[in-house]
Amino acid sequence: MPEATPLFERIDRPRRLPDEVATALIAAIETGQLKPGDRLPTEADLSARFGVARTVVREAISLLRYDGLVDSRRGVGAFVTDPAQRSSFRISPACFEKRKRIVQLLQLRTGVQAEASALAAGMRSKADMRDIDRIFAELEAADRLGPEAALELRVDSELMLYRRIAEASGNGYYVEVTLMIESTIQNNLRSAFLKNAAACEFGASILGEHRAVVEALRARDAEAARQATRTRFDRAATRLAQRADLR
Repeated sequence: MPEATPLFERIDRPRRLPDEVATALIAAIETGQLKPGDRLPTEADLSARFGVARTVVREAISLLRYDGLVDSRRGVGAFVTDPAQRSSFRISPACFEKRKRIVQLLQLRTGVQAEASALAAGMRSKADMRDIDRIFAELEAADRLGPEAALELRVDSELMLYRRIAEASGNGYYVEVTLMIESTIQNNLRSAFLKNAAACEFGASILGEHRAVVEALRARDAEAARQATRTRFDRAATRLAQRADLR
């Protein structure tokens, strides 16, 4: 008997509009359509050309400014910078504020997720553990590929891992708070969150932090799960706060 066609297909995460606009502008810079010293079209012009709101254009230009690709001059516009003067460590006040907000969310998540993990250690079912192991394996695979090949997959796998742990706790309030934090990251801070992950959330030591949580859940050790999760989010917040461009 032929295999039945699935009723629904997997939905890939759509790219955000500011990312799409930023990608188009970067392509214009890299191909020489926009040269060093050129002024970008106005927000109103870009909004009309791309068919998006001016707020979308504004955020896209901010992304380019964070990377040092353009320089904004108040009352004049945004200009393409000279490649020789670009630096990956430049940071705008807006980006600084976004990263501070991520630190605050990680600090909030520390207590919430630590208690959810402790509860999940005792409440989780075998099916829960299979899901948690599967998601952690996906996180490991993405981490091995590195940030250039699998940045979004790596970040989304981590968010999914701790959401699933919160679900395994059996306490819907932990799930609600976890989803609120994740929604704030995805809708308002995703670009900054991805940049931070690329800079300091890959590698064996980071995977070890997650692995300690998963192993404590497998052992049904509530206190170990609590401490491992607290350590994970405490260290993530500290790494971000101590990055050179946040000092």
